[in-house]
Amino acid sequence: MRAAEHWKSYRILDTSDGEKLEVWNGVTLIRPDPQVIWKTRKEEKLWTKADAHYHRSASGGGKWEFHANLPEQWELPYRELQFRIRPTGFKHTGLFPEQAVNWDFMDSLIRNAGQPVSVLNLFAYTGGATLACANAGASVCHVDASKGMVQWARDNAALSGLQDKPIRWIVDDCEKFTLREIRRERRYDAIIMDPPSYGRGPGGEVWKLENSVYDLVQNCVNVLSDNPLFFLINSYTTGLSPSVMGYILNSFLTKKYGGHVYFDEIGLPVEQSGMCLPCGATAVWCRDDAEELFYGKNH
Repeated sequence: MRAAEHWKSYRILDTSDGEKLEVWNGVTLIRPDPQVIWKTRKEEKLWTKADAHYHRSASGGGKWEFHANLPEQWELPYRELQFRIRPTGFKHTGLFPEQAVNWDFMDSLIRNAGQPVSVLNLFAYTGGATLACANAGASVCHVDASKGMVQWARDNAALSGLQDKPIRWIVDDCEKFTLREIRRERRYDAIIMDPPSYGRGPGGEVWKLENSVYDLVQNCVNVLSDNPLFFLINSYTTGLSPSVMGYILNSFLTKKYGGHVYFDEIGLPVEQSGMCLPCGATAVWCRDDAEELFYGKNH
């Protein structure tokens, strides 16, 4: 497992009984996590003093219980980047901290590419990967079906001093946008996909990852440049293993471009137990050998 170990402003203090206790730049939150099936003793005293607690409803969804006078939103730094954080209606805060391990990986690939790099970021959410790539020197096309999320990403870019970088902000269904890019013969050197397990597009289109990801990857191959740098997929779908995503990338990309495919779980360290909490999976195709960069020097 690859862990996002370089956070200074975000920490997981403890996990137990379906929940995790986190600190977001001084703000302590308790949120549900389906991976936390153990019921170990809650050692951390902040369990009883958290600033906010998200309670899952038995009928679906849930709601926040606020224990302190929290600001509506606050900032969270990661290296040179700044993110706006706020609790949303469905337990999320506007950022997935485990993705920092991928931001660092893409940053290194772009900085060492030896060429200008254009990136297509699909299902781009609040822009963590967009900002990481733009900060590394790439031009980025940021695509998400939610107008609110695209605006949140633009706010994060401004907070990070990246508002003048070459970023195209697109509100659109990712599948339809990709098909239009094929017709326009627009090409990209790198593609990032961070699709939800399930969702709906702006016109009510249903997105289910396991039913759609193969066709979307196939379409995306047609917007890659002649000498692409990387193609990265993230997944939070429980039944979709890293090796399955790696196989999909290998079947489309390695045969056409050569290169290498890597895949693994990603996670976050937990201070109380010393374990690493699983938080999804990533598969990536790279033009050049990046095994040490992807897995780490001790792999």
